[in-house]
Amino acid sequence: MALRIRRISLDATPSTQLSLETLARVLQPAIVAEVIDRCAARERRARKLPASTVLLLCIAMNLYSSDCLTHVFFRLVSRMRWLLGDPDALRVSKGALCQARYRLGARPLVELFRRVCKPLATPSTPGAFLFGLRLMALDGTVMDVPDTPGNVRAFGKRRAPRGESAWPQIRMVAISECATHAVCEAGVWPHDFDERAAGLRLLARAAGVGMLVLWDRGFHSFEMVKAALTRGAHLLGRLPATVKPLPTRTLADGTKLVLLRRRRPPDEEERRRGERTSVTVRLIRYTLEDPDRPGHRIEHRLITSLLDPDLAPAQEMVLAYHARWEFELAVDEIKTHQRPPQKPLRSERPVGVIQEAYGLLVAHYVIRAVMTDAAQTVALPPSRLSFTNTLRVIREMAPEAQRTAAADHPRLYRQLLSDVSSTPLPPRANRSNPRVVKRKMSKFGVKNPSHRAWPQPTKRFREAVVLLI
Repeated sequence: MALRIRRISLDATPSTQLSLETLARVLQPAIVAEVIDRCAARERRARKLPASTVLLLCIAMNLYSSDCLTHVFFRLVSRMRWLLGDPDALRVSKGALCQARYRLGARPLVELFRRVCKPLATPSTPGAFLFGLRLMALDGTVMDVPDTPGNVRAFGKRRAPRGESAWPQIRMVAISECATHAVCEAGVWPHDFDERAAGLRLLARAAGVGMLVLWDRGFHSFEMVKAALTRGAHLLGRLPATVKPLPTRTLADGTKLVLLRRRRPPDEEERRRGERTSVTVRLIRYTLEDPDRPGHRIEHRLITSLLDPDLAPAQEMVLAYHARWEFELAVDEIKTHQRPPQKPLRSERPVGVIQEAYGLLVAHYVIRAVMTDAAQTVALPPSRLSFTNTLRVIREMAPEAQRTAAADHPRLYRQLLSDVSSTPLPPRANRSNPRVVKRKMSKFGVKNPSHRAWPQPTKRFREAVVLLI
């Protein structure tokens, strides 16, 4: 049965017809409307670009990251414009789109992210749970943003022995679900913001009962351990070489119970509240016996709040810790495949940067939600499906949904899942790659603030030509 063409009444406005609800069923119009109202972003008069339309545009521009803003909007409405009485009614200028973005601001995108981005895995999702606990990874990354005075003031540039970075940078710290790569909580800060402080904020918002949170040694602190336990979550992290815990007991499997102590003594208020200054965790030491693997014969130390070796065997904990690298794969999807690699974000003002960063995360979540649904239809883990293939299929399907009758959207979505799952990836190869880059040094000078107001020609080229006889 062929898909039916959407019917639009003659008095309908384009803004009321635009939606992305067919994408993973997470961006439903009711949710978008509730977010707009909660953030007091709804316009007081009828606009060609109302807040709900602009909110969806901020997500769509991170699905079509290589396209200019006007062409992203054209993609969204290209299939629908011929269903309206006036096809030119949906033509908007670049300036109008930019003004609409900044009129909306960043708060609705942040609110939408926190409203819809939740863990996707079910108990039947392969690799999503260990000992009944949902595997979650905490880590961070940096992203380049346009080199404008406002962005430099807000986010700063990273300094190095050879000078400062070419672009201002934001620091994004996030918690993602290991099995599905769904980013469930995130924050955006200046590039030099303390990652541990950011991690503490995320744990306070996102960690909870039934989770096993993984983090690298760069995030380790007594406060991080205490924050995870306070929220009812379990933890598995790597200890830095400088941390020397106090052994208290050796367990049957050779692992040890150790005491982590806080470096700073409690103040009077903390003593009054009975704040604890130490916590017992389990220490697991291991190395790798493979000359061709990084970490060969180097001691690694893990700590976990799962103290019983019978319920949480040491080898299973070591293997679980390496699931933390799934976060790196999620970052690669966002920075290399979803966006053009080695290019900064497009927003030239700090509020636009925050808005774009959260729009990028919501768009990534939509893709990953589609992949999770598609994987369930063929009984495969989501890691066996291609992120880039899913992104390409979604890019083609999103405009198609605009001219399809709403009653046929479930069929359209089922076909989307079929297209995504039709070519699964082979199992991951047993391999490792060096962490190196291949980059050519430039012969040109370094751009600095003096180049912003570069002198402009006072004459046309024809008028400036002087023939020498």
